[in-house]
Amino acid sequence: MSAVACTVALWTSSALAQDGARLASQLCAACHGVHGDSKSPMFPKLNAQSTDYLVAQLKGFRQHMRGESDARSYMWAIASQLDDATVASLADYYSRQTPTSGAAGDAALMAEGRKIFEQGLPDKGVPACASCHGAQGHGNGQFPRLAGQHADYILRQIEVFQNGTRANAPVMSAVAHTLGAADAKAVATFLQSQ
Repeated sequence: MSAVACTVALWTSSALAQDGARLASQLCAACHGVHGDSKSPMFPKLNAQSTDYLVAQLKGFRQHMRGESDARSYMWAIASQLDDATVASLADYYSRQTPTSGAAGDAALMAEGRKIFEQGLPDKGVPACASCHGAQGHGNGQFPRLAGQHADYILRQIEVFQNGTRANAPVMSAVAHTLGAADAKAVATFLQSQ
């Protein structure tokens, strides 16, 4: 890469990040918190989320591929106003933010949740969550970061996968249908603590 091309690439990356910060503070912070560190379990934490996942979800909202009531109420209208460059800028911005430290929960639930996260539930056909979401729950491409996420938000997403209103991830829909309520609560408690 030539020096000029490298300079242009660095400037573009810097401009993209600055634009993402401005857009995030104007469009997203009221629900998702400053720098994506949501304080309300109604809205997911976006800080340190994977770029690929954020792009896929924003485009999914824009195309009405996510049908759960929260998506329809909040994100369909917002995402409809975002072009691909804006989506990329926001995803880049949030992916660069510092992750939130998790909040510990019930020790027994966290231990059971860790076991399910790392090993799955082979007798129920539930694969290890880590196989898609990464060994530490930090996400992997289009599989989201779950570490540090609100337990209530995770539980709500499992529910919408189960009832079919969030059908944009067939693998997760299949997993959610075999995951019992107690197991889901354990995994969510563990993930929130990470």
